[in-house]
Amino acid sequence: MSNIAKHVIYKGRVQGVGFRFTAQRIAMRYELAGFVKNLPDGSVEMFAQGHPDDVAGCLRDIEESFGAYLKDTIITDNPLNARLHGFDIAF
Repeated sequence: MSNIAKHVIYKGRVQGVGFRFTAQRIAMRYELAGFVKNLPDGSVEMFAQGHPDDVAGCLRDIEESFGAYLKDTIITDNPLNARLHGFDIAF
């Protein structure tokens, strides 16, 4: 099965609670490529690409870790980005 990419916006109390570092740790455990970063409006943006099962597992684990902090999660399909290697915290 070929790789997929997801663009995710997490809304709620997601800044100042270790969200980016936890998301990075989870994404690296699944060997995904992409990034996570805070947005000026208080939400967090994430781009994750890899095997469909790994992307789904990562998103599920983030939801389980931060479900109490999340008010809304917007997930959209995206084209793969061949320039991404590893999973970074972007600033």
